[in-house]
Amino acid sequence: MTIARQMAQWVTKMKYEELPEKTIHEVKRRVIDSLATCLGAYGARPSKIARAKARAVSDPPPSASVWGTDHHTSPDLAAFANGAMVRYLDYNDTYLSLEPAHPSDNIPAAVAVAQGAGKPGRDVILATVIAYEIQCRLCDAASLRAGGWDHVTYGALSTTLAAGKIWGLTEDELEHALGIAGVCNITTRQTRTGQISDWKACAFANAARNGVFAADLARRGMTGPFEIFEGPKGLMNQLDIGGASGVVLGSDGDFMIDKTYIKFWPAEYHSQSAIDACLQLRPRIEGKDIADILIKSFEAAVSIIGSEPEKLRPTSRETADHSMFYCCAAALVDGDVTLATFDADRLTDPKLLDLIDKTKIVEDGELNKGYPKGIPNDVIITCTDGTKVNQRVDFPRGHAENPMTDDEVVAKFRRMADGVITDETADAILDKAWSLDTMEDVTPLFAFKVIG
Repeated sequence: MTIARQMAQWVTKMKYEELPEKTIHEVKRRVIDSLATCLGAYGARPSKIARAKARAVSDPPPSASVWGTDHHTSPDLAAFANGAMVRYLDYNDTYLSLEPAHPSDNIPAAVAVAQGAGKPGRDVILATVIAYEIQCRLCDAASLRAGGWDHVTYGALSTTLAAGKIWGLTEDELEHALGIAGVCNITTRQTRTGQISDWKACAFANAARNGVFAADLARRGMTGPFEIFEGPKGLMNQLDIGGASGVVLGSDGDFMIDKTYIKFWPAEYHSQSAIDACLQLRPRIEGKDIADILIKSFEAAVSIIGSEPEKLRPTSRETADHSMFYCCAAALVDGDVTLATFDADRLTDPKLLDLIDKTKIVEDGELNKGYPKGIPNDVIITCTDGTKVNQRVDFPRGHAENPMTDDEVVAKFRRMADGVITDETADAILDKAWSLDTMEDVTPLFAFKVIG
């Protein structure tokens, strides 16, 4: 039996009734969080471009909506446009393992297909759990980053199976869909290297678009390459991810969505504990001049957000929120990290640049042992008067070991919604999202209108 067939069998057997209440509730929290990050990014250039692309194609209801508009388009283009908005701020949820991921990237695809198929909220919930399971278990199995490939490669597979479940594909069709999605969506990590472009927001959205497209082709009868994982030119051999052969998917209430993390600050996840540490240290050095900052960290953080020269002088929001130097400087200067932290005029703020120049980030073997269970960062600040303070944080707010409360998730949503939708619309979205499991038609939840 091929790996793709094993996944297809698991997907076809999965039933909503097998989901624990806590898992259903977690999906609702992730939908609210995804809508929050979408609203926060609504005015960004990549969001506008992605919406324009989706709005160039019309598909009369029942079909997928472009969030924040009354326009309906094809499921694949809706997955792309809405996914780009959810992802742009790098503020949606995270999972860290051999491969890092942002699994709520899957939600726009599940919603788009459910809208087009006229399926209820329970189907969105089940498909979301399936997508998280596939992506996160693959992240546990093998690193793509180690070979220079990007994590969204796994996303094409997870969204394919989520879409296929909603459309009711057979085992054969799901296996074919995985073959189609897997053979043509292998992506390089150049997306996240050096100065980072608009495309970072769109990389998973594009994988999701192609995942939905692959499932749609398979349900119409198209066959796909066989042995997409273990074949001689399959994913395992070409990407050196042999660990994928050992994937064991969830059962008996053990689902990966419950082990993922909601972001408390709008910055790359490996920086969250360093930001947390800086905010805890800030009152202890109030009124003092900083001489130097040493951040002891782990390999993934140093490699991704703590070593490239571009991270010392970021010239875009995308690069700044992927710079531990910049995020920590902002936390110490401003006492918080918010969307405004990454405004263009802040990127050249002399106060921030001065602290960046005083900051050194080093890999620490002891901290490597704490990852990926935690994201251990130890921040040591020395002041000109000789004062020396340090703070280590392994589980920042929002981590699965230190989760945000429902009230905190709602507060994040309201911050992102402020000025983008009315308070009345925000209230209506929250009421519907908390009732997602009872909705016979999910379109009213996602057919909100933005101000202006």
